[in-house]
Amino acid sequence: MLANAAFRASRLSSALSRVSASAATAAFTASSNPNHGSSPPPSPPSSSTAVRHLSDWQSPLSHRAAVRSSAAVAERFERRFSSMATRNAYEGILTPLTKPGGGEFGKYYSLPALNDPRIDRLPYSIRILLESAIRNCDDFQVKPKDVEKIVDWENTSPKQVEIPFKPARVLLQDFTGVPAVVDLACMRDAMNRLGGDSNKINPLVPVDLVIDHSVQVDVARSENAVQANMGFEFSRNKERFGFLKWGSNAFHNMLVVPPGSGIVHQVNLEYLGRVVFNRDGILYPDSVVGTDSHTTMIDGLGVAGWGVGGIEAEAAMLGQPMSMVLPGVVGFKLSGRLKDGVTATDLVLTVTQILRKHGVVGKFVEFYGEGMGELSLADRATIANMSPEYGATMGFFPVDHVTLQYLKLTGRSDETVAMIESYLRANKMFVDYSEPQTEKVYSSYLELNLEDVEPCISGPKRPHDRVTLKDMKADWHSCLDNNVGFKGFAVPKESQNKAVDFSFHGKPAQLKHGDVVIAAITSCTNTSNPSVMLGAALVAKKACELGLEVKPWIKTSLAPGSGVVKKYLEKSDLQKYLNQLGFNIVGYGCTTCIGNSGDLDETVAAAISENDIVASAVLSGNRNFEGRVHPLTRANYLASPPLVVAYALAGTVNIDFEKEPIGTGKDGKEVFFRDIWPSNEEIAEVVQSSVLPDMFKGTYEAITKGNPMWNQLSVPSGTLYSWDPTSTYIHEPPYFKDMTMSPPGPHGVKDAYCLLNVGDSITTDHISPAGSIHKDSPAANYLMERSVDRKDFNSYGSRRGNDEVMARGTFANIRLVNKLLKGEVGPKTIHIPSGEKLSVFDAATKYKSEGLDTIILAGAEYGSGSSRDWAAKGPMLQGVKAVISKSFERIHRSNLVGMGIIPLCFKPGEDAETLGLTGHERYNIDLPTSVNEIKPGQDITVTTDNGKSFTCTVRFDTEVELEYFNHGGILPYVIRNLISSKQ
Repeated sequence: MLANAAFRASRLSSALSRVSASAATAAFTASSNPNHGSSPPPSPPSSSTAVRHLSDWQSPLSHRAAVRSSAAVAERFERRFSSMATRNAYEGILTPLTKPGGGEFGKYYSLPALNDPRIDRLPYSIRILLESAIRNCDDFQVKPKDVEKIVDWENTSPKQVEIPFKPARVLLQDFTGVPAVVDLACMRDAMNRLGGDSNKINPLVPVDLVIDHSVQVDVARSENAVQANMGFEFSRNKERFGFLKWGSNAFHNMLVVPPGSGIVHQVNLEYLGRVVFNRDGILYPDSVVGTDSHTTMIDGLGVAGWGVGGIEAEAAMLGQPMSMVLPGVVGFKLSGRLKDGVTATDLVLTVTQILRKHGVVGKFVEFYGEGMGELSLADRATIANMSPEYGATMGFFPVDHVTLQYLKLTGRSDETVAMIESYLRANKMFVDYSEPQTEKVYSSYLELNLEDVEPCISGPKRPHDRVTLKDMKADWHSCLDNNVGFKGFAVPKESQNKAVDFSFHGKPAQLKHGDVVIAAITSCTNTSNPSVMLGAALVAKKACELGLEVKPWIKTSLAPGSGVVKKYLEKSDLQKYLNQLGFNIVGYGCTTCIGNSGDLDETVAAAISENDIVASAVLSGNRNFEGRVHPLTRANYLASPPLVVAYALAGTVNIDFEKEPIGTGKDGKEVFFRDIWPSNEEIAEVVQSSVLPDMFKGTYEAITKGNPMWNQLSVPSGTLYSWDPTSTYIHEPPYFKDMTMSPPGPHGVKDAYCLLNVGDSITTDHISPAGSIHKDSPAANYLMERSVDRKDFNSYGSRRGNDEVMARGTFANIRLVNKLLKGEVGPKTIHIPSGEKLSVFDAATKYKSEGLDTIILAGAEYGSGSSRDWAAKGPMLQGVKAVISKSFERIHRSNLVGMGIIPLCFKPGEDAETLGLTGHERYNIDLPTSVNEIKPGQDITVTTDNGKSFTCTVRFDTEVELEYFNHGGILPYVIRNLISSKQ
């Protein structure tokens, strides 16, 4: 979001003056605003520093600098950076940071120099926001009053005040990165059509794009799985990858990490994370926004980072500040240490449940206490990774000695680590637990003794539905009994023990309810943690030595988040035991966790679908929403990597590990869970001897060299993309085709029909599926009409660069529950005027052809799950004008605003049911025609054609979001501002 101080101070009545007085002006032209009493502005950066700053952090930025070394590029950046140089009201606190051996690292904006006692009481996470506001304070985009709001956080945060924030960099993965680059390419075309300079559409902050979401587990249980799956990945995604390779050349300041390198968040943690930037001689904290909700993993490294929609990320790339509500901070005190046999995954699932219950949506969570010293950096990153699952914007761990040790382990240089420590200590952003701690003020407080954490898993349909291991068997039987819901499958008693016999590759096989058909060690949440990965390998070793095997029809896989994992598994000589059980490495990227689990064997799939078996998947991921992991696994459980191996060996989740054997050993004796579970000391010993700094250095020195398949991709040159109208992967979206320089203004909703009436916890997986394209779906019909064979459909996620596919895929989840269908589950709805039952896309198309608006009725937590632009873009293209829900997930609400859809919330205690709304009514939402008459969070009245009237809160949360709405969305807003800026 764009924090525009001019808009916050007062709305200008003229649309033209609103455009010309935009934040973009400050980003691309020299400000004429005098800064009262400030020192002269710093000298503009020289033509070399604009490129030189890219090499401050040893490896990732030096790669980018090598790519961006031409004089023409340097001159362009000099012009833009110097145009942004404006006087800073806080230049008086710019302080040299001396090196221990003499000389200086650079200068920094010193928080202690403010001599304000309130700063000492601020949470560390808020200090990062404060430093950013001070450093960027130009009295235009960021004003001294914004700084004061943050300094006075203790009093201002309860008031939901708005502040601007400029992240240091932007992080993308390919599923979300492709549509972002498509939008940037399309924005260049729009700039051209409107008479602007298309080269203004260029990232002004470092952008890192890691291609990690395209690999699928097509081949498993094979020594050749990595190469085979990469071959399939390139054959399916050659066009997408070529487009991204074009983007890496066409857009400046963008690093693209090729496929096969690892998972974006693990690469960010081990390699891309700077912790402290040193740019043009100015030191400041690293901070990042990413187009993936699990960007929060970097919070474990003491880097402030969280997920945003791609449209917000694009604005941040273009130099726009984000507008955000100053968050409350929940202080989470940790004490004690984990008991033997308890993993970081058990801890994070426990923390997730605690924080979900407490309620932390829109807040930061900051961890502190003596228990911090008992958690490795990887353990912290695991907890930070699952911030979206517990609902927080961040789960933040301030930098301490554990952080510095990890930086050295992962190959950061001693000089860099010394600079980081010196800066953070000097600016009161470093925690030294050997010194007395100043009491911090938090919005609320929680505490957990680590000794109270028990082994557990979560499921079968939500990450925060934790079940202790000892209660799992009883919980499973309850799920079979319960009505269909988050904890229920409604399997009749007489059918619960049903056994289905089938033939698997000529051998007899059998499936029952709860049997495991997918066991995947996957996801950055856990594959970044050597303790749980080597713990899983030790479980495999003990199992193999006892003669245990995994049933051959269980699809087992291991997808590490970086090549480092392979190196330490080989160094420990433990990979061979994982291979023996079928956990061969299948690729380096996101797989099962995002639905890229690949097909089950046809015989297994038939046994499940023809006999209505409730089959299970067990994965070391962070998401287990219904329909996400695989269409045929209705029960999906999140577990630590060692537990994934254990459940694969057991072959079922219907087991009490304390009382029942996991299998029979080669000596004919029963083998129990306790017989294969390693001690914490065993794991620590292997970690100590097997995880070495040279592994990280060697892996990441080669990261941008790519691989033969990537390097052989031939891509066009030129700064404007040549759209291929026949492409089913990359398609020019229609967002700007009829755009003019005049903002369209706010719109109400008149006589709208209800497209969908849904309940609680509708996720972005329900709205915008990332998994396979169903053969009978509108998207499949579109592809087949264009001669795409079913085997080449690929996934929805891989086709996010094509709006035609994605609009048809919107609300195409086979598990969607729409109340208009009266109990029927699936991607259908009722076209109210005719009474026809149609696919959601076909119904939406029919409404649009009839010139009729549509709205959506929803329950609580609408839009939870992964941050997906298409969960907002798709409904917009389908003609949805508003969503009325009990509550929204943070990122999704902002994405709706960014696409011009009105988010409305029922009043507390009310919802569609209590108000007697069936979805068969027609809805009117009256909004003023002038944006100046709308206030953030104001109440408005919604009426229906059958005489009902109720009050809702308009969830435009800031003044800037209202400006987006006035312009028809965030991207048209940015384009108009850039064209209006004088350069």
